[in-house]
Amino acid sequence: MQLTFLGTGAAGGVPLWGCDCPICSRARIDVSAIRRPNCAMIEAGGVKLLLDAGVMDVCERFPSGSLSAILITHFHPDHVQGLFHWRWGVGELDVYAPHDAEGCADLYKYPGPLKFKHLSKFETFEVGGVRITPVPLVHSKPTLGYCIEHNGDRLAYLTDSREIPATTAEFLTQWQPHAICLDCTYPPGVEGKRNHFDLPEVFALSANYPHSEIVLMHISHSLDLWLLNHPVALNGRLSLARDGDRLDIPGIS
Repeated sequence: MQLTFLGTGAAGGVPLWGCDCPICSRARIDVSAIRRPNCAMIEAGGVKLLLDAGVMDVCERFPSGSLSAILITHFHPDHVQGLFHWRWGVGELDVYAPHDAEGCADLYKYPGPLKFKHLSKFETFEVGGVRITPVPLVHSKPTLGYCIEHNGDRLAYLTDSREIPATTAEFLTQWQPHAICLDCTYPPGVEGKRNHFDLPEVFALSANYPHSEIVLMHISHSLDLWLLNHPVALNGRLSLARDGDRLDIPGIS
């Protein structure tokens, strides 16, 4: 099973409009520093699953028939805006998502070929032999993480969260994922109400899963800048994803 990061950025991305910090300035001249909206693709046994659709050109990247399904974590625009181009197409494409009465704008009203299928937490389903268990996360909209398994390889994809509920934490402990892709939007010291994890919270969470590789995503320019000034802050088991990176699961043991 392999995951490809199509985007690893927080809302606003990198470079952030109007920001002249060293990270955003670099990203305007160095494409390797760009962070597009958080989005990924899973490939396993001939199945190809898109995890969120925040990258605006996803319908161009994946022609008709190339995807098995789309998994949506939640309906904030930076995770579903790519769907708005798709809905003018023809055919059918299954889109699995949490129950959210509002959705995003008029996606429900004019879905076109998108066939929305609302999921219930911890109710496992399969797409072409890939087993997927949606798990609840705490965010500002109804949000699901996805625990994905194929031939014994296990990946937990947990974006956009300020808290791992006890039921989800218990499931992960029993399930023992080989890799966890985890929201880490903020550096240490960010005050006020937040709907995403910061780096100290991620360090604390990682201690609960000592046998899992931890890959950080949904990165803001402020975290990139903090890490630029603290280059040895990440320990050996935590790594920072970049747009275009590929993760083999189980990969590192």
